Amino acid sequence: MPEFRSTVIPGHRYRNALAAIDWLCKVFGFERHAVHEGPDGSIAHAELSLGNGMIMLGSSKDDEHGRGFKSPDELGGVETCALYIVVPDADAAYARAVAAGAVVIRPLQDTPYGSREFAVKDPEGHSWSAGTYDPWAKQG
Repeated sequence: MPEFRSTVIPGHRYRNALAAIDWLCKVFGFERHAVHEGPDGSIAHAELSLGNGMIMLGSSKDDEHGRGFKSPDELGGVETCALYIVVPDADAAYARAVAAGAVVIRPLQDTPYGSREFAVKDPEGHSWSAGTYDPWAKQG
């Protein structure tokens, strides 16, 4: 059977994409799958993998397409997308997030559906929920 790979890959734009890549790898354990720099040193395109999942990101751009994207911290904290990351150890991920300066928006907690999870905002205001709930795993 072929290895499962996610067919839905969310993406974000960051004013400081390189710092975002470092933060996401340090806090959540993403790995750099591909990072392509633009001629001006910006991040033209990056792919970060975590298990069988992936996100894409790049530097904010002042062009026709790029002006359609804003970081939540540029919009008073408003977001139109929520992302959830399955992690093997929510306590360790939470500790790394707090140590890396994440703004906690939902503290580490146990849920009625069997997850241990939390939510934080990254340095540019994007929300990230993380926990042990894995919707692909067989549920009892």
